[in-house]
Amino acid sequence: MQRILSMVLGLALSLGLATGCATTKRMNVGRTAAALLISDQQEEQLGKQVKTELETKEKIKYVEDPAVLEYVRSVSTPILQAANRDRANVKWKVSVIDDPKMVNAFATPGGYLYVYTGLLLAAENEAELAGVMGHEAAHVVGRHSAQAMMLQYGEQAVIEAALGKNANTVAQLAAGLAGTGAGLAFSRGNETEADELGARYTSAAGYDPRGLVTFFQKLAAKEGQTPGVLKWLSTHPPSADRVNHLNGFISKNGLTGTNVGADRLAPIKQRLRK
Repeated sequence: MQRILSMVLGLALSLGLATGCATTKRMNVGRTAAALLISDQQEEQLGKQVKTELETKEKIKYVEDPAVLEYVRSVSTPILQAANRDRANVKWKVSVIDDPKMVNAFATPGGYLYVYTGLLLAAENEAELAGVMGHEAAHVVGRHSAQAMMLQYGEQAVIEAALGKNANTVAQLAAGLAGTGAGLAFSRGNETEADELGARYTSAAGYDPRGLVTFFQKLAAKEGQTPGVLKWLSTHPPSADRVNHLNGFISKNGLTGTNVGADRLAPIKQRLRK
């Protein structure tokens, strides 16, 4: 049974990777297969183990400033509430990693969302920050991390990791996410779905859904000027087709919003620079 489901998952993701324009039906096949192979409880265990690995082996340092933490969580809360309408059983945990040179954010199975201070410093407004967080939340909703892990490490390795029997897979994943190796490779179909869902979530939270587009464009303009800093761009390449698709999706679905709270980001940047 598991072998058949793995074949279905692999077919769905390979089609998305090959075409770059996977249909909703095709993406839902991959999501359903991942859900059947890895339960919500196993995803939670994976996320918890990755968090431990990040803290103990990768030595990530969290921001402890209450004002910064409160700010990031206040931006993320309405976005994650919107995300929970599509996947209600996710219990989100938001952390801020202290690394001003890393323009990045990522989410792991189980709803663990990590935001680097470099992302806060790079964002020009709150809508851009919200766009990135909405995109990452959408990866969790779509079970993209579970799908990518099974394709990269194999179904059995991921299941054993969830059961605490495969520390090597967890260590590899944590190393990649921390920026010391290759992170999860999402298919183009997964990225398209995360763009679309993320736009919906940020708009539902009151933010301009084109914040992700402007952030893409800003990082692309800096590419080559600041090597090693634009980690998020390297794992989420904003091709012209992708940007055009997202703009078209936003217009077609009448998604709107504003740069809510624009005056709140500036003092947070000042605190981080100190």
